Amino acid sequence: MANQHDVLRDTTRLASSTMVLQVVFRVLTFALNAFTLRYVSREIIGLVNVRLTLLYTTVVFLAREAFRRACLSHSAQQSWRHTIHLTWLAVPLGVCWSVILGWVWLHILEVPDPAIIPHYGTGVLAFGFSAVIELMAEPFWVLAQAHLFVRLKVIAESLAIIVRCSVTVTLVLLWPHWGLFIFSLAQVLYTTLLSLCYIVYFAKFLGSREAEKKSFPLHSMMEFLPRRSASQDFLDRKQAWLAWSFFKQSFLKQILTEGERYVMTFLNVLSFGDQGVYDIVNNLGSLVARFIFLPIEESFYVYFSKVLERGKSIRNQKKEEIAAASEVLESLLKLVTLIGLVIIAFGYAYSQLALDIYGGSLLSGGSGPVLLRVYCLYVLLLAVNGVTECFTFASMSKEEVDRFNYIMLGFSLSFLCLSYYMTTWLGSVGFILANCFNMGLRITHSLYYIRKYYHGSPYRPLSGLLPSPAVICVLVLSAAGTRYSEASLCCDLGWAYRLAHILVGALCLSAALAAVVLSEGKLTHFIRSHFLSKKPKQKV
Repeated sequence: MANQHDVLRDTTRLASSTMVLQVVFRVLTFALNAFTLRYVSREIIGLVNVRLTLLYTTVVFLAREAFRRACLSHSAQQSWRHTIHLTWLAVPLGVCWSVILGWVWLHILEVPDPAIIPHYGTGVLAFGFSAVIELMAEPFWVLAQAHLFVRLKVIAESLAIIVRCSVTVTLVLLWPHWGLFIFSLAQVLYTTLLSLCYIVYFAKFLGSREAEKKSFPLHSMMEFLPRRSASQDFLDRKQAWLAWSFFKQSFLKQILTEGERYVMTFLNVLSFGDQGVYDIVNNLGSLVARFIFLPIEESFYVYFSKVLERGKSIRNQKKEEIAAASEVLESLLKLVTLIGLVIIAFGYAYSQLALDIYGGSLLSGGSGPVLLRVYCLYVLLLAVNGVTECFTFASMSKEEVDRFNYIMLGFSLSFLCLSYYMTTWLGSVGFILANCFNMGLRITHSLYYIRKYYHGSPYRPLSGLLPSPAVICVLVLSAAGTRYSEASLCCDLGWAYRLAHILVGALCLSAALAAVVLSEGKLTHFIRSHFLSKKPKQKV
């Protein structure tokens, strides 16, 4: 039982630290976008943030996602030699995807006008190459994640982000006419430094007293390299087949995750300039989802994978671990649901002000506020889906994962069709509404699985989706009050009125938080015990 508590403690610490990292990452990224908007055209920002970033994320996701999920399951019981061999397969796979998708990006997709966006070919090559560089550190990342090396991930990504932002700002100030050269160089430097941080850390860590104290399974850097052995197979067949199941699913999940970018890239429903504006609004709307919900999903996937035995019913697992997993799932659902509802309650009245502060009339004068308001609903659905799928994928058997692939295929096809037609009908808002619809379908499937999983037991983790009536009442009153404040004080009457509008929101938010503390005692205890714990930090 103590071991299970240690896993939960380390997992929540990993989630908390990653949240801080994501806050820093998003703040720097938003500051960078606000800066470059004044020196670089919207067309270049749209091309970099949508098309080239899509190339990079697609290569990386398809090459490593399946291996990560397979290798982080039952990490305490697996052969690390087999795990390292499996993770190295991400590198040749990444090279293949970079070549194939790079050719598509250069010869199939519409090439931008060189007079407006020069050096497009260089950008494609640089972003594809950067994906391969990042995959070189995959074995190190998996070992670090499995052993919950908290500070390593935070420091590595923070340093890489700072370098990328510094290089971009410097080059934009000195040579803005370089255009895509600037973003290409910054991207390659980012992935190179990120990979080097993991490699250098393990080069110093292995063989140290700290490694011996932690009983780390590897003892030298040579053990990170793949090698054949006469006494055992090169790969663990069960683990490899699980990775294959996740690999087939990764195509579909990537389409659902980056669906609007695929539609914009392949169907040309928006110009590069409009894509730039939509991407900025999309990034602002997903701020909370990226720096809170995503770290929770990634970290607690590790927790559920360690606590639950994949593919076994609750009757065949330890009662104390099932009880702990149920309690954690219920608290996580309550936490993300409340955060999502707060965003909906306050997002409507503060969307226009946020966009005006960030990008001026370029963002706040057109369809930006409507996009951001609709995105608030999507954030709530993202939050619930992240937690429910986190539990679902950690507990599913290989056969259930295979069956879910067919369901994901249906979700993907419906999403693509719906995105195209709704965008043709409603413009950029259609992307968000299509995402909401498909996210609702995914949530429905996960809720059905969780309910079936706990059927016949006294545990009801899905009750976490129901906030207390007191919190609901305060949020409804807050939404009405801030909407009236916006109509009366914002946003064309000067900064004094804007500050008054912000003060009204701060008071309403304080009342909502007070209602949560007073009426959600179980959740408050969970946050204090795990996310705000003052226990000594893990050394890495």
